[in-house]
Amino acid sequence: MADYVFLIPLMPLIGFLLLVGTLGKLPRLWVGLIGAGSIAIAFMLVVLTGLEYLGQADPTPYTVDIYTWMQLAGFTANVSFLIDGLSLTMLSVITGVGFLIHVYSALFMWQDKDYSRFFSYMNLFVAAMLLLVLADNLLVLFVGWEGVGLCSYLLVGFWHEENANGAAARKAFVVTRVGDTAMALGMFLLFVHLGTLDIQAMAAQATQIWQPGDLIVTIACLLLVGGAVGKSAQLPLQTWLPDAMAGPTPVSALIHAATMVTAGVYLIARTHELFLLAPAALLTVAVIGAITLLMAAFAAMAQTDIKRILAYSTISQIGYMFLALGVGAWSSAIFHLMTHAFFKALLFLAAGAVIYSLHHEHNIFRMGGLRKKLPVAFWSFVIGSAALAALPLTSGFYSKDLILLATYHHNAFGGWLLAAGMLGALLTAIYSFRLVFIVFFGEVKTQPDAAAGKLMSIPLMILSLLAIIGGWFTVPVESVFPVAAESDHTGLMPMIIAGVPILGVLLAYLIYLKPVIPISLFTQSALGKQLIAFWYSHWAMDWIYDRLLVKPYCAVAAINRKDIIDWFYNAVADVLRSAHQYSTISQSGQLRTYVAVIAAGLVLTLAVFLGILIP
Repeated sequence: MADYVFLIPLMPLIGFLLLVGTLGKLPRLWVGLIGAGSIAIAFMLVVLTGLEYLGQADPTPYTVDIYTWMQLAGFTANVSFLIDGLSLTMLSVITGVGFLIHVYSALFMWQDKDYSRFFSYMNLFVAAMLLLVLADNLLVLFVGWEGVGLCSYLLVGFWHEENANGAAARKAFVVTRVGDTAMALGMFLLFVHLGTLDIQAMAAQATQIWQPGDLIVTIACLLLVGGAVGKSAQLPLQTWLPDAMAGPTPVSALIHAATMVTAGVYLIARTHELFLLAPAALLTVAVIGAITLLMAAFAAMAQTDIKRILAYSTISQIGYMFLALGVGAWSSAIFHLMTHAFFKALLFLAAGAVIYSLHHEHNIFRMGGLRKKLPVAFWSFVIGSAALAALPLTSGFYSKDLILLATYHHNAFGGWLLAAGMLGALLTAIYSFRLVFIVFFGEVKTQPDAAAGKLMSIPLMILSLLAIIGGWFTVPVESVFPVAAESDHTGLMPMIIAGVPILGVLLAYLIYLKPVIPISLFTQSALGKQLIAFWYSHWAMDWIYDRLLVKPYCAVAAINRKDIIDWFYNAVADVLRSAHQYSTISQSGQLRTYVAVIAAGLVLTLAVFLGILIP
């Protein structure tokens, strides 16, 4: 299969080219078959590649060279793909979950006038993400990295007729470009000092020329973290992700579950050899993850839009992955990435089924009593929320508990990281089942007009199964990451970690379903209203950026509306134009005038010449 690895990203790319080349003139059935079929073929190729790799007695990573991209002054950049446990895990998630999302989209977007354009963007998105995770060097990885950035802009602003959607797309593009700039600077720094951008060669040379804690490798890793926090929507560049809900629901599922937001986690995991030489950068990753997961969890508690609640839950769960990376639990981070893809895709697609059935209603307080009317969506939400809350025996339980146990044994910051993770787990359980209880129980406020069709229900059923049994899987990363110390699963702490989500569900039940706890005493108080408004605004992050960056920039732009640089060049042109106009006065067309001027010039020249020679 090594000779056919290049077909994995090529299949969705061909799908994109076919859909773009036909200019939307294909029948909708053919569009759906090409869009979903190209991902299905890529998934089958991934399965065959994985079976071949794991079928070896001792699975050994290998590189597949496609072609030489550039050769310049001793620098060679090849388009080559790396096959190992990490890339296979990512490929499986991207193509497997991506295929289910494409199948779901075939019905969800059926009535859209730009059906073909939608699937062309989705195919290009998957192709870019596959290129990113297959890349054997940072240069090719960066091409895929920018590709998913472009596609996020196209998909978030897919319904561009509404100004708000275009603004959300631009925000996603601009904010992530900040992180991309930092990443590019980090790549330049690594190339200057290591002379290569091949990931494996960089790791080998870095361990030879740098000692743990050296300034250069720390700065380079911090710059890579800048790129990671942009793509994965972590503090301080997380503000774009909630607004990205402006795109169609399948887009939200693809961005949040299988592709873009996991790119930052993958980048740090793939370059972990460099980060092991930069303990300060690793600690920064852990702190960013801990703070972000808490901020997003509080923000999710205050939201009323069903998709924005899930968006903030994504930011929070990616925070857990960053926390795992920061404490050196590499395989646990990737494991949670995989399980999160299952239950978060399930939740977004189930939310889409609810929105589809309720005349595109998003406000959870205008829903209610839907468990009998939308049984597939209801059970999908129950299973997905249980996994998101990390209730025992769900996929999220196995992966999140590993992260919290690793944090407990790491004991960085005197247990503050663990405390943040535990509080985040409690809040996650509360807001997850707040969503379930408000949407599916109580009084019916909006009558559904249609249940999800069979084509939309099949992906939900498959993802529901994966959200339950996904924790039984293992990620084949033994040959990629250093061997981690075994976490102690005995004693009191594992029981406390497992019990926190159960406590959160109980609190949600007593607050939102059986109102035993009078939460209104808090929500109706002056302090409560201020806190809820503060959390609703995502801790006023947009307000801060608006005051610190956006408004000053707009003010400078208004002052410089006519462009000072253009004014300088226009002034030069005006001076030359005036000089030309005055010089034309001497062009009278009269021969005697020309002879007189020539004679006067000759006399003046002789006078000057004689004055120089004769003192």
